[in-house]
Amino acid sequence: MAEAVMADHFQRSFVSVVSATIIIAISFGVSACSALEEEEGSLVSRIAFGSCANQSAPQPIWNAIIDFNPHVFIWLGDNIYGDIRSPFRLFGKERTIGPWKNVPRFTPSSEPEMKSRYLMAKNNPGYSRLRLNTKVIGTWDDHDYGLNDAGKEFSGKITNQRLLLDFLDEPPDSPRRMQAGVYASYTFGPRGRQVKVILLDTRYHRDPLFSDGSILGSLQWDWLEKQLKGPATAITIIGSSIQVISNLSATTGPLFYMESWGRFPQERTRLFKLISDSKREGVFFISGDVHFGEITRYDCAAGYPLYDITSSGITQAVEKVVPPPLNFLVRFVARLTPTTLRVMERSCRYCACTYGKPNFGTIEIDWDTAPVNLKVHVRDENGVSVLGVNISLSQLEAHNIDSKVTQTEQKYNTYCTMEVELPWIVRYRLTILFFCTSGVLLLLLIVLFYAVISLCRRCLQKCKID
Repeated sequence: MAEAVMADHFQRSFVSVVSATIIIAISFGVSACSALEEEEGSLVSRIAFGSCANQSAPQPIWNAIIDFNPHVFIWLGDNIYGDIRSPFRLFGKERTIGPWKNVPRFTPSSEPEMKSRYLMAKNNPGYSRLRLNTKVIGTWDDHDYGLNDAGKEFSGKITNQRLLLDFLDEPPDSPRRMQAGVYASYTFGPRGRQVKVILLDTRYHRDPLFSDGSILGSLQWDWLEKQLKGPATAITIIGSSIQVISNLSATTGPLFYMESWGRFPQERTRLFKLISDSKREGVFFISGDVHFGEITRYDCAAGYPLYDITSSGITQAVEKVVPPPLNFLVRFVARLTPTTLRVMERSCRYCACTYGKPNFGTIEIDWDTAPVNLKVHVRDENGVSVLGVNISLSQLEAHNIDSKVTQTEQKYNTYCTMEVELPWIVRYRLTILFFCTSGVLLLLLIVLFYAVISLCRRCLQKCKID
């Protein structure tokens, strides 16, 4: 009897302990979930983004970014410059340019050197202050991937993926550490006011340039399709390290080429079709890479305008490669370069509506207006807008998902012509001007040389006569 009582008492005690443990665990789990939902549910109305930050260069622009007080900051690649760049050498034992080039201009760094450069970037005082109060996310481009213009063939990508994710403070158990590539997506804000950020990896699976192969690879394409066809959000931002809409290489080649989705036309067409087929509204792109700021749009893909806001770079900029008195030449070339998809606004600081000095991008979302309004800007080192456009969220709603309809609507006709569709005389006017100018200068040089030789002969003849 006593044993039965003891057994019964033990059983009740055991049940009580188990029940209490379960209740505590459930309470803890609910608390944890609530905290997670509260973090994810915080309204996001200010986003900043940037790219192309040489860790060894001064970075005063962080002060302006901090003053903007973003809820989220997005790295769009070239977060450090990890590869080793040799100077231009046309002659000599090691030649890095020209038809007789015999050594590569860029070479990869060792793992310790990459770590050192990431550490320098992470410990930058301005960037350190930004990280205290701002959520930082990001992807990579070629120089932090490990090698200029590199794609899937680069052997150091596995190691450098780990180093990038360490730089971004990615948790040890993050799915990004288990997959091939650094693509990721985030959803911020409460239901009805959510912002989805999709970050693409345009390096890990990219086929060689000029191949018109794949940029994302099959696994990332499948993932992207699930992201776009998943639960709707008010706004969807697709971050690409290279430009999606603009294809300036179509008008600057063969003088020089820039990487972009336009150099992989089948991939870009597939991306536009996926956005259209997903019937997802409120989509636009942000990008970097090119060392200048620009806003472009394309109206004949998704049933509504697709914008691409390019900000590049934090330290690297095209106007910094020439002496300040010659900056006007860079702006002249930018104005002369044919472009059909650049947004030309009177508010642009320069008439070309590009900005070739250090810059960062901002997105301000006014959730209290009806419809919701977006203010998208490219800003200078002082935080002053140099390019900008206001977008009503109602403008990013499909009037008709069939892109053929948009081609017949007059208000969308402005931004429907790709650079490759321009007449050749317009498309290649920069190249034509370059060679014509070079020819005239060469002719003047020959004439000058001939005049000098003739003058010298006359002087010699005069000396002989004397």
